[in-house]
Amino acid sequence: MEFELWWLLGMPIFFGLGWVAARVDIRQLVSESRTLPRGYFKGLNFLLNDQPDKAIDAFIEIVRLDPETADMHFALGNLFRRRGETERAIRVHQNLLSRPDLPAEQKAHAEYELGMDYLKAGLLDRAEETFKRLVDSSYGVQARRSLLEIFQREKEWPRAIEVATGLQDAGAGVRQKEIAQFYCEMAQDALVHIHPDEAMQLLEQALQADRTSVRATILVGDAQLMQGDVEAALNTWRRVEQQSVPHVALVAQRLMDGYKKVGRAQEGVSLLKSYLEQASSIDLLEVVFKAVIELDGVSAAKQLVSDELRRTPTLLGLDKLLEARMMDAPPELLSELSMVKGLVHGYTQKLARYQCGHCGFKARQYYWHCPGCSKWESYPPRRTEELNVMN
Repeated sequence: MEFELWWLLGMPIFFGLGWVAARVDIRQLVSESRTLPRGYFKGLNFLLNDQPDKAIDAFIEIVRLDPETADMHFALGNLFRRRGETERAIRVHQNLLSRPDLPAEQKAHAEYELGMDYLKAGLLDRAEETFKRLVDSSYGVQARRSLLEIFQREKEWPRAIEVATGLQDAGAGVRQKEIAQFYCEMAQDALVHIHPDEAMQLLEQALQADRTSVRATILVGDAQLMQGDVEAALNTWRRVEQQSVPHVALVAQRLMDGYKKVGRAQEGVSLLKSYLEQASSIDLLEVVFKAVIELDGVSAAKQLVSDELRRTPTLLGLDKLLEARMMDAPPELLSELSMVKGLVHGYTQKLARYQCGHCGFKARQYYWHCPGCSKWESYPPRRTEELNVMN
């Protein structure tokens, strides 16, 4: 009873306190709104009426009269950039920079935002010039990250290495994998132009940056093969197993071709079969399947695919089994098998893709650098259906 009486006495007090607090907040809001320049409401009205050009003019006038409103312009410029209206965003930030009395920190901020506008608009030269001016400012880390993006887009790998190293030295995250990939890009180009010695020097630097780089190891083997040393290439490609067993599928065909060149094809098949037992892969199975047909015949190939399908049941594996069955099927069954295979194969084409683990971008071929999100080494070396089965 006493508790209920206390509640009855306390409620008016609590109500009164709430009323006072609300009155204080309302007065504060009214007071703050009176301090805002009229141009603010004018510009806001233009925005609400979908007249962004007039709104920009109104807001620029506010900045001219009152530099304290610069933060509002940053928000407006970012809004235009996100909408893809880069010309308007550039105009906002250029007008901010035109103020001689703009504080140094806000000037650096405006210059950084202008660089981002240029980057979004694809004006890479202007963006690069802008970010270079900010390297030693409070926006140095952000500027270096943007420069790194630019140099990657332009495939200027030595400059990308320099910037990535600078970011790492500045404590802005570990960049060893990216640096190794940049060296690999240059080495790949050297191999395309048949310069294996130059490629080897670049790949040594890649492995110094990242000893676990599967791509660098694969390319070292490619360079050794180009130099005529098949045995060295085979030994190098076999090291991929120590770095990442699933990535063996990426060198399976290289290994098989190499063992054929040195006259030890059966040894190559045995090696790839052992890899297949460790890490199921439709790409690896494809290589072993073709080699077994060539060396041991259709029956052995059918048994190989059947065993693999029991271990890892996938439609991709079923498609391969149907292919094997059709090779020695009697004429009366061939048409039916062909029809079933056609249906299965058509569906498996949607599943036989690699998928970026970061953004989900799917591709028929394997990428070291995702075309969707530009992340490095974000693709698992397995097809999407295989990943779903594993999960």
